[in-house]
Amino acid sequence: MIQTSGVIICLGYILGLLFTAIPWGGVWILVLGVVGAILFRKRYTTPQQVAQKPENTRSKIKFVFNTWQAVPHPRIWIVAGLVGLLATLYFQLRVPQPGVKDISQFVPLGNNSNQEQLVIVRGEVASTPRLTRSQRGQFWLEAIQVDEVKNEKGSAGVPKGVTGKLYVTVPLLQVTGLYPSQQIAVTGVLYKPKGASNPGAFDFQKFLKQEGAFAGLIGRQVNILDVNAKRKWGWWQVRERIVRSQVRWLGVPEGPLVSAMVLGSKAIDLPYDIRDLFVQAGLAHALAASGFQTSLILGVILQLTKRFKKRTQFTCGLLALIIFLSLTGFQAAVLRAVIMGFAALVGLVLKRKVKQLGSLLLAATVLLLFNPLWIWDLGFQLSFLATLGLIVTVPPIVERLGWLPPAIASLIAVPFAATIWTLPVQLFVFGVVPSYSLLLNILSTPLISIISIGGIISAIAALIWTDAGTFLAGILYFPTDWLVELVEFFSKLPGNSVAVGSISGWQILTIYALIILVWLVRWWQQRWWFASLIAVSLVLIPVWHSANTLFRITILAADTEPIVVIQDRGKVTLINSGDEGTGRFTILPFLQQQGVNQINWAIANNFQGNHSNAWLELLQRLPIKNFYVYSSKPENSIAIQAIQQELQKHQGIYQPLAIGQIVNTGSMVTQLINEQLPILQLQVFEQNWLLVGNIKSKEVQQLVKNGNLPHPQVLWCSSESLKDLVLALQPKVAIASSDNFDEKTLSQLDKSSTQLFFTGRDGAIQWTPNGQFETFIQATENKSSVL
Repeated sequence: MIQTSGVIICLGYILGLLFTAIPWGGVWILVLGVVGAILFRKRYTTPQQVAQKPENTRSKIKFVFNTWQAVPHPRIWIVAGLVGLLATLYFQLRVPQPGVKDISQFVPLGNNSNQEQLVIVRGEVASTPRLTRSQRGQFWLEAIQVDEVKNEKGSAGVPKGVTGKLYVTVPLLQVTGLYPSQQIAVTGVLYKPKGASNPGAFDFQKFLKQEGAFAGLIGRQVNILDVNAKRKWGWWQVRERIVRSQVRWLGVPEGPLVSAMVLGSKAIDLPYDIRDLFVQAGLAHALAASGFQTSLILGVILQLTKRFKKRTQFTCGLLALIIFLSLTGFQAAVLRAVIMGFAALVGLVLKRKVKQLGSLLLAATVLLLFNPLWIWDLGFQLSFLATLGLIVTVPPIVERLGWLPPAIASLIAVPFAATIWTLPVQLFVFGVVPSYSLLLNILSTPLISIISIGGIISAIAALIWTDAGTFLAGILYFPTDWLVELVEFFSKLPGNSVAVGSISGWQILTIYALIILVWLVRWWQQRWWFASLIAVSLVLIPVWHSANTLFRITILAADTEPIVVIQDRGKVTLINSGDEGTGRFTILPFLQQQGVNQINWAIANNFQGNHSNAWLELLQRLPIKNFYVYSSKPENSIAIQAIQQELQKHQGIYQPLAIGQIVNTGSMVTQLINEQLPILQLQVFEQNWLLVGNIKSKEVQQLVKNGNLPHPQVLWCSSESLKDLVLALQPKVAIASSDNFDEKTLSQLDKSSTQLFFTGRDGAIQWTPNGQFETFIQATENKSSVL
C-alpha cells in the first residue's frame, strides 16, 4: 500500500510538470486527483473492514481484497493532485530569468550588422571548446566584466561588473589551447538570440534559455589573462587523455566515434558528418552515453570483483558510476542510468531484487526535483521512454518470439520495444521515420557492443598507461570501420527516411494511451494488432487528407533571396534555396515537418557562392523531378554538373528557364518576365504574385519607368527596392526581408494602402486560398500567451 501511494504521488508530480504545457495545468491535475479519489473511494477496503465480516463472507471477499488492496486511500489521490499543482508552480519558479546585471542586459538595442558595437568581455571558460558547423570554435563563458571598445585602436571604456553565462563563437585558431576555468578576455559583438522564424526550425533562443544563457558573443579575438597560472585539475583532462589515446592509432573519424560511444557525443567533439549519418539512420542512441554504457561498466566491475565481499563490490561499482558520470558531463540520460545502477548496487548489498519499474520512476522523480526543466528536454524524454520500453515491452515480445533462440529473440525485442515507446515523440518533434532503423539496430548491435566494451577497457587502460590504451583502441579499428560502412550502406538505400509530418498533441496523447492500454489491460494485450492499426491510422490518415486537400504558399524567412514553398494537394514547388545553411536548417526541417518526400518542381535563381551547395544539400535528401534555372549571372559549370548528376540518380530533369516560358505547376503558373534581372511572375488562382530578387535601386526605377513590371496583388522584394516598388506598383500585400528603414521611408510606406510584412520581424508568411496571410512568429506568440 505504501509503495502504491508513493507511485501515485510521484506520478502526480511528473504529470504536474507535463501539464505546464496546457493552460491552468496545475488546476487540471488537482481536478484529476479529486476525480481519482471519488472513483476509487468505493473500491478501497481496509483490513479492519475485512476482519469484521463473517468467516464465509471474509473468504468471499478475499479475492476482491487481494485485487484492490493496491488501490490507495482516497486522500492519497488528493495529495497527488496537490503535489501536481505545486509542481507547476515549482516549474515556473525554476524557469531561468536574466538578472539585473546579466550580460544580456548590456546588449546594445537595435544591434545589427550595420551598427556593430565592439565589446571586451572578461570571464572564465566554462566548457571545453568545440567545433561548430561553420568551422568556428565555440565555448561557454561565465562573464565577469564587460567594457565597450571606444575607438579603432581598441581602447576600452569604464568596465562594468556583470554576471551570467555567454555562448561564445570565435575563429578556430583563437580557441587553440583554451581549457575550462581559464581566465580570458574576448573582443567581439554581443547579440541576443532569435527564436525560430520558420516552422520546424531550430529555436536558438529556447536552447540558450534551457542552458541558462540569454546572450551570445561573436568573438574576433581571445586574450588569455592568466598566462602563467597553473592549470586547475578537472575531469576534462581525464577525458582529453582518453580521447587522445583512442584517436592516436584509430585516426579520424574512427577514434572520436569510439570515444563518443563510450563517453557520449555531448562530451566528445565528434565530426558532424558522422553525427548526422548516425542520427539520420536511427542510431543516435549509439552516440549517447546512457544505460547501455552504465550496464557494461557495472557488469565489468562486478565480474572483476566477484570474489570480493558485497560491500567491496558496492564500493567499486559506486566509484565507477561516479567517475563515468563526471566524465560524461552530468547529462540527464546518464544521471538516470547512474541512479538506476546505484539502486541495483543497493539491491546487491541487501540481497534484494530491485524492481526496475520502481527504480525508473524514482530516478525520474529525483532528477525532476533537481531540475524540473528537464521534463521538456528531448534527451531526457527519449532516455526514459526507451528504458520504460525495455522494462515492460521486451518480456512479452521475447515471449512471442519463443520459437527463436533466446539471443536472437532479445536482439530483435530490444530495439523494437525501444522504437515503440520513442517513435511517437520523434514524430512529434521531427516528423521523420528512419525506414531501416529496426533492421540496422539488429545488425549493428553486436558491433556496437564490441566497440563499447573495447572502448571502456581502452579508456581504463589509457588512464593507467597511455600506450596500453592506444594499443587496445587500435584493435577496434576494423569493427568501427565496419559499423561506419554499415550505416553508410543503409543511408544510401532508397527511402532510407520517410517524412510523415509532425503529429499534433492529440495524436501523440492518443498513441501513448493505446501503448499504455496494451501494456496494462489484458483485453488490449490480446488485441495488440488492433491498437497498432489505430495508431498507424492516426498518423497516416491526416497525412493522406492533407496531401489531397491542402493548398498553401509559404514564404520562408531568409536573408538572401525569396524562398517560396507551394504545397498543392501533394505536389510541391520550391522557388530558390538561399545559401547552404538555409537549405540545411530552414528548408529541410520545414519540408520534413510538412511530410514532404519529393519536390516536383524546383526553380533556382543562380549558383553563385553557396547557393549550389544548398541545392546539393536538398538533392541528397530529397528527389527533385523538374529543375529550372533562371540565372542572370554567369553560370557555375561545376555546380551545374554536380546538380545534374544528383538529378540523374532520381531521373530528374534539368533545364534553363527562358524569358516568357510558362511552367505549369498544378494550380499555379510561373513565368520569367525579365531576361537580365531575377523577376518571376506567379499566377495563383486569381491572384498575381511578383517575386523580385536582389536588384539595384536604379534598375528598379528603370523598370518602373519603362512599364515592364505588371501590377501584382502580392509582391516580394528586397528591402532596398521595397519603397520604389510599393509606391509604383501599389500591391495589396508586400513582403520584404527586413524592416530596417529610416523614419521618412516608414512614413511614406505607412501612407500607402499596401499591407506590409517583414520576414525578419514576422518570420515565415503563409497564405491559403480561404484565409488571410498568417505570420509564424505572431501565431507562435498567440499560442504562448494562451499557455
